[in-house]
Amino acid sequence: MNHQNFAQMWVDVWNSHDLEDILAHYSDDIEITTPMIALATGGKKTSLQGKGAVREYWKKALDIYPDLHFDLIHSTAGVDSVAVFYKSIMDKHAVEVMFFDEEGKISRMYAHYD
Repeated sequence: MNHQNFAQMWVDVWNSHDLEDILAHYSDDIEITTPMIALATGGKKTSLQGKGAVREYWKKALDIYPDLHFDLIHSTAGVDSVAVFYKSIMDKHAVEVMFFDEEGKISRMYAHYD
């Protein structure tokens, strides 16, 4: 799958709000790093590891933002990775850089917001 198709599929699955469909694209040992973790948890933690911890975080986020909608702006490809530039919640622009494992699942993700 090329990076443009992946990026559109990724945005579409997030816009579906189906947590299990979202998580299906991530490895069991997924590690995510995003400033939104600290914002959502009121803490200083910015990373989570493991699908269980990520599921819990994203479930809370989807509950807090029931109208969550992403608009794809652009995507770029790297080595075993893709960067997705999109309009996010709270009218923020975001870039997520996702790294894929041997099975094609996202194993690491770094998010950046304006």
